[in-house]
Amino acid sequence: MCAVLGFSLQYPSEEQLQMIKRAFIESRIRGMHATGMTFDSFDTLVTLREPVNALKFSEEYFNNMKTYVDSETGKLSMIGHCRYSTSDLQFNQPIEKEDVSIVHNGVISQELPENWETLYGYKCETRNDTELVLQTIIDKKSPLEVWKDSSLSVIELHQGGIFRFYRNGKRPLYLTRFENGFMITSTKDIPSRVGIKEIPKLIDMNVYYDGKMKHKVDIDGAIDYQNEVRM
Repeated sequence: MCAVLGFSLQYPSEEQLQMIKRAFIESRIRGMHATGMTFDSFDTLVTLREPVNALKFSEEYFNNMKTYVDSETGKLSMIGHCRYSTSDLQFNQPIEKEDVSIVHNGVISQELPENWETLYGYKCETRNDTELVLQTIIDKKSPLEVWKDSSLSVIELHQGGIFRFYRNGKRPLYLTRFENGFMITSTKDIPSRVGIKEIPKLIDMNVYYDGKMKHKVDIDGAIDYQNEVRM
């Protein structure tokens, strides 16, 4: 039920900066319990999380959106998450480690967290099953293959403003392109609700996107760069 968001914009206009704020607010219906974001600044990932809805989060952190634009490159690189919680408000997203931060909508495992290391081989620092996806990424394995029986809608933000995003057939993910970048949303209606005229596209399932190309995945989960397709 949670919302995931992604923004990659080169020299964003003031209107686009306000679009980001509105996109968070309009996405809160999918998760009122916690809100978070990660942005890239001078090749450093900065993550902010609060156990509040996106409207309150925006009042705290979105008064000066220009602070999230890298002054050296002129690029804004950001991912966001609105959480719907059925348990507690600990370990909210984004979840980050080393040089990558991720947001995820879906369910990876309903096993008890204390059993994850035995079952999956990953010793996690949180009790959020999204960390299992993050550990897979750090382990340089394919989340689409490792967690093919789970539900995935994921946006990765890597140090330096590098994106990767993907889904399987159990969760949607939409891409809206602009002349100076793109926006990723959980639902098709968000762009129109924030006043965007461009038409969002439901991205293909079981394909890795980086915003420029989409990389098909072969049956063993490896990225097949021979099948690169320009978006």
